[in-house]
Amino acid sequence: MGKIIAIANQKGGVGKTTTAVNLAAALGVLEKKVLLIDADPQANATSGLGIDVENVAIGTYQLLEHTHAAKEAVVTTESPNVDLIPAHIDLVAIEIELVDQEQRELMLKKAIEPLRENYDFILIDCAPSLGLLTLNALTASDSVIIPIQCEYFALEGLGKLLNTIKSVQKIHNNALDIEGLLLTMYDARLRLSNQVVEEVKKHFDEMVFDTIIQRNVRLSEAPSYGESIINYDASSKGANNYLSLAEEVIKKNK
Repeated sequence: MGKIIAIANQKGGVGKTTTAVNLAAALGVLEKKVLLIDADPQANATSGLGIDVENVAIGTYQLLEHTHAAKEAVVTTESPNVDLIPAHIDLVAIEIELVDQEQRELMLKKAIEPLRENYDFILIDCAPSLGLLTLNALTASDSVIIPIQCEYFALEGLGKLLNTIKSVQKIHNNALDIEGLLLTMYDARLRLSNQVVEEVKKHFDEMVFDTIIQRNVRLSEAPSYGESIINYDASSKGANNYLSLAEEVIKKNK
């Protein structure tokens, strides 16, 4: 039975999609069967794994609409052991279309339930908002990874996200757990980066992953080639960071 993990933060540019794509690829290399669901209308996880967004006929939108079965939306990727349910810009309309539906926050959960037994991990790349798409992802998930960039405004908005998670736990999904807080975009040369790491570890202690994702040029380049960092440059610092994170996630879920 696969574990479903949402990767969420309502702030943009914190490394959500980078983490979703590269954690999926790293888990795949470590011989875990992984499904990545792109639940962001920007569809960066889709293009980041080399799938042409313009040619997506069945994806997350159709899943949430319940017009197609989840297995019809699954595509294979170049990353070993990684499948993808892609997104398209049409996903942007889903919040309006679902607003009058009964149990609208359960649409994704119901759609992907039949796929659980086919995978070790199902990762959901969330949109940078706390809207209906993210609510669906959190309701469908067993746990959530929260990427936090090592920058000045890192902790701003984290309280709001944690409150949202609490309310999802209370109303929709009392089994939802926090898999961990992941520090991203770390630059050891900057005093500020080190201060943020100290602050986060002081406040959240055991909730913080040991692995820290460092700033890395190769990591920034990989999406423009439609590849994960593992495929693009397996010897880079970024690849090592995400393999280390994948090992932590596997160990935590033994």
